Amino acid sequence: MKHQKVCDLMSDAVVRVQRGTPFKEIAHLLQEYDITAVPVVDEENRPVGVVSEADLLQKMWGTDPDRSPAYEERSRPDGGKASATDAAGLMTSPAVCARESWSVVDAARVMARHGIKRLLVVDEAGRLIGVVSRSDLLRVFLRTDRAIRTEIIEEALVKALGLAPSSVQVDVTHGHVVLSGRLPGHVSVPALEEHCRRVDGVVAVEFRPAGETGAESSASVTP
Repeated sequence: MKHQKVCDLMSDAVVRVQRGTPFKEIAHLLQEYDITAVPVVDEENRPVGVVSEADLLQKMWGTDPDRSPAYEERSRPDGGKASATDAAGLMTSPAVCARESWSVVDAARVMARHGIKRLLVVDEAGRLIGVVSRSDLLRVFLRTDRAIRTEIIEEALVKALGLAPSSVQVDVTHGHVVLSGRLPGHVSVPALEEHCRRVDGVVAVEFRPAGETGAESSASVTP
């Protein structure tokens, strides 16, 4: 099975700024385009950092003389950003980027690892070509049950495991996959379930041996 690629889900309409873009221009762009962050690129359109709303707000809370000691314990302002006047001083660097050829799984792992909501997408030369967000990645779960069932039969059963299309009954409801039937000796239930979980849009997988009722079936396994 081949997961959808970042290039299939990303937006290529990316608002961007350069190191010398002034503070107020960045603030206007965030408001005008209803975005929470903007990438900073160099002269060759390669990302060098990102300026977010939080970076801009350093200007406000980083110079507030009335901060209480309790506030200081919770959040320590970045003095450099508080006094910055352009993107070069405000940005968080380096920018976390994804390649356009990455799978949605690769992108989701990097987002989780860095605790970020979006990734800048670059081409093989490192130039900015798009942006992909958490909501973009979640679109894989909007695939129809029919599309998921077709891919499981064609890719998991036939291509990956060498089974006949009719050897296992495949039912999909809201992304929940129920497999039923008898497996040949060379195919294990864990292997079958694992191949099914790799299909984009699958929420859970459950195998029911032939003759077993729903009440007696094994518990579903989430991807």
